[in-house]
Amino acid sequence: MSHTEDFNYKRYLRLVSKKKYLFVILALLIMTGTVVTSYLLPERYEAKCTVFIEKSVISDLVRGIAITPSFEDKLRVLAYAMKSRTLLLKVMNDLDLNVNSLNNGQLEKMVREFQENTDVRLKDKEGLFTITFNSENPRIARDYVNSLVRRYIEENITSKREESYGATNFLGEQITTIKAKLEEAETKVNDYKREKGSTLGQDEGSLLAAIGDAQQKIDEITIKRHQLESLQGLTRKNDPLKARLAALQKKQQELGLVYTDNHPEVVDTKNEIAAVKQLIKSGGSARSEFVDTPSLEMERISMELSSLRAAENNQRRFIAAKQALLRSIPAAKTGLEELEREKNSQKLLYEQLMVRHGQSEVAKQMEVQDKATTFRIVDPAVLPTKPYSPQRIKIILLGIVGGVVASFVSLLLLDQLDNSVRNVESLKSLGIPVLAVVPTIENPLEVEAVRKRDYWFYGVAAVCFMLILATVPLELMRPFSLDIFSSGEIRTQLNKLTLR
Repeated sequence: MSHTEDFNYKRYLRLVSKKKYLFVILALLIMTGTVVTSYLLPERYEAKCTVFIEKSVISDLVRGIAITPSFEDKLRVLAYAMKSRTLLLKVMNDLDLNVNSLNNGQLEKMVREFQENTDVRLKDKEGLFTITFNSENPRIARDYVNSLVRRYIEENITSKREESYGATNFLGEQITTIKAKLEEAETKVNDYKREKGSTLGQDEGSLLAAIGDAQQKIDEITIKRHQLESLQGLTRKNDPLKARLAALQKKQQELGLVYTDNHPEVVDTKNEIAAVKQLIKSGGSARSEFVDTPSLEMERISMELSSLRAAENNQRRFIAAKQALLRSIPAAKTGLEELEREKNSQKLLYEQLMVRHGQSEVAKQMEVQDKATTFRIVDPAVLPTKPYSPQRIKIILLGIVGGVVASFVSLLLLDQLDNSVRNVESLKSLGIPVLAVVPTIENPLEVEAVRKRDYWFYGVAAVCFMLILATVPLELMRPFSLDIFSSGEIRTQLNKLTLR
């Protein structure tokens, strides 16, 4: 068979005409079976509810003042929350589905069926979403969707209120505890300041300056003491002139610290020194106006040395006290800094808790008055009047097309499986010589009988096909005995379900 013959439509028409009875009967059987099957399938009804989560203007006004639940977080967990087992069980109890009479296996199976048949879809990111549910019972589908939405809104609002109340109470308890710790820290700081006030009030620079001045006085006293000790040694050697010279030189040094070289007393002292030096140089004896008695001079020197030693000891005690005070200042400041740090930490925490407590109070009031977000039911679920599935019209139309195609394919398969000789070309291809071809001799009576049979067959087939086609308009015009919500009832349900 050539490539052109494979696509010769006349051949297929001849095949259909030859086996027209089989073709029509098979096609009608497939169509009828499809129609019957479509009516045997259980009807399922779908109820839908559209809800809009509206962001309140107050949420924007109190931003930064109050902590409100994230709008995006609500949308993210919406599908999981609405299909949660806990929520579904509450809805089933509301619908009085006798869940208490079921065992655990039956209850879990029912919950899974409700979860699988519940579809939550977010239409846009602005908060519009739909909840659909399909069931064999249209009333259950409607009541379930409405109850689910109502329960979810109530649970959402209740949980947020409980969270707000809980957060406010927790912050109040923490504020009381932190306030007590802050007062305790302040008491420690005040007690420490009273105890270490004399040390903390000292200036390290002033102490170092006082220590330096005292050390300088000690150095001056040491110099004077050494001079008196040397003068005392000369006096003990019974050399009154040298003792007198040392005393005058000491006096000159003392006067030089107070007066200028032109002061009369300084000039007189220099003259006496020059006179004494002259006497010592000449080896003369000491005159009575220059030299006191050795005993009086020794007594005067001893008293002056005692006074200098006492003054030096006083200055050393003063330096030791100031050094001890200087060493205690860092430790005192460190202890005060630690107490201040603890107090400041408690104070900062207390202030933060007070701010958070104020924010939680505002958030609590917003949740109590439903000012954060508003669940607005755009379209409540109504009683479905047409089954969601099966889609009989589509199934019937597909069955009609499928019956014709399947019947035709069956004829082709049977034709391919038929190995009988059907024309002269088949005999020639087998190498059998063809001597003659006898044409078909038609009997008029037989032809008339076949034509009548065909009329009856085609008439019956047409009636069957028209009956099949009649199911389409009948399905479109199919009467429903289901109760429909009146407009007043829809309005009442909307008012009940819309919660702010």
